[in-house]
Amino acid sequence: MIILIGTGHVFNLSQQLLDIFDEKQPDVICVELDKQRYNALLAKKADPEAYKQYERRVPFIYKLLSKFQDGMASEYGVVAGQEMLTAIGFAKNRQLPVAFIDMNAQKLFKKMLRKMSFTEKIKLILSGLGGFFVSKKRVETELKKIENNFDSYIERIGERFPTIKEVLVDERNHFMAQQLTQANDQYTKIVAIVGDGHIPGLSKILEKKEIDFETIRLSQLRNKEPSTNDSSSASFSTEFKSYQ
Repeated sequence: MIILIGTGHVFNLSQQLLDIFDEKQPDVICVELDKQRYNALLAKKADPEAYKQYERRVPFIYKLLSKFQDGMASEYGVVAGQEMLTAIGFAKNRQLPVAFIDMNAQKLFKKMLRKMSFTEKIKLILSGLGGFFVSKKRVETELKKIENNFDSYIERIGERFPTIKEVLVDERNHFMAQQLTQANDQYTKIVAIVGDGHIPGLSKILEKKEIDFETIRLSQLRNKEPSTNDSSSASFSTEFKSYQ
């Protein structure tokens, strides 16, 4: 059984996730990260200088979008990707295995940039720059629109940024679905933490594979009243590998 949990990387969802983990009692935690991105998340908190070295080697557009995420996350009082660290912390505290199920982000972005037309690159850069001026209120408004008609939103993304949809959404959905299929052969109960935008695509693939799964969407997660019991600590050692 796979439990797909759709999150947003800029929201404070840690306690809601811990409550769900306690309820579901998974055998393994899967996260939408590759090992390099995981190390980068740790370095953000533990060694800012190491993180700066890592940032120097990432594509400009990747860096631009990352800065936007960091800015929005600060509006919600968290570090971008905190929900992934919370999930990994829970697994470490419970001595559960952790599976990094995403493709290598740097290689993925480089592939995307090679395939993108000049016009699409310009649109993406302008969108990224415009994102720095988006308010928290605007984000909430856009989220409601997306939640009400997600399929139309994905269609619009595909029309404006076809390469982004192909590489960052569709290809990753198939890759992560394959990782989850392999995990399903090994474990009885799997919890997978992924960006909410991947839930529809992953659901379709798992349905075709006739794999049992359930979904918890971002809107459900954000509307879930977090418990006041903080017994499931998400703290853990912040060791990470060098980027050299």
